[in-house]
Amino acid sequence: MLQIGLRTTAGNLDDLLARAIRLKWSPQQLLEEIARSEIDEKGARNLERRSRLARIGRFKSMADFDWNWAKEIDRPLLEQWLKLDYIREHRNLIMIGTNGLGKTMIIKNLAHVALQAGQTVMFRTAAEVISDLTCESPRQRRQKLRRYAGIDLLCIDEIGYLAYDASAADLLYEVVNSRYESGSIVMTTNRYFAQWNEVFPNATSIGTMLDRLSHHADITVIKGPSYRLRESEAETAARRKAR
Repeated sequence: MLQIGLRTTAGNLDDLLARAIRLKWSPQQLLEEIARSEIDEKGARNLERRSRLARIGRFKSMADFDWNWAKEIDRPLLEQWLKLDYIREHRNLIMIGTNGLGKTMIIKNLAHVALQAGQTVMFRTAAEVISDLTCESPRQRRQKLRRYAGIDLLCIDEIGYLAYDASAADLLYEVVNSRYESGSIVMTTNRYFAQWNEVFPNATSIGTMLDRLSHHADITVIKGPSYRLRESEAETAARRKAR
């Protein structure tokens, strides 16, 4: 069984045959059950492998997202993205907003939906992408760039939370350029594009990077007070009341 790739069947052969005898399966029913179990197990292994690559981490479901909290949010657009149609069209999504408004929660849910749909996904912060590509060997960098280019959905979180030098902007440009018109990028930032010169001072690649990033893209702004701050204040009030 193992020699022909039937790993699941090989591991459960005795139970499978006992069930087939007990239920009086025909040879065709037995073969159908073998095929079904192998397909299910292969799908589970594939999802596990893609989940390890994605590194989404913990997140809350969109069922817990309070759409009414933000003072400005394009709910129809974001819900359309969660249906994955725009990913298949290789569009980009850039979410702009201050801290605590749920940008990371939304893109983690989007990444999860894409994984469940069989797509390959990578979720990384901007700092992780830049650190990953800051390697001594040009050959290693090319290999890593091919990985960033070859997946279905790349999620880059938290651009603008840290300041970088011009070389970091060049690395991020290489990622954007490698996926231009061939794969979706979903990105969150707390800075408007006009402020990216403050994030990457003296970087000459910013204009070209933003031009390619914003071409075939949906750019949406989320405005409002921090939802995390609201939760923290509610928890503090609850503890005081409990005393």
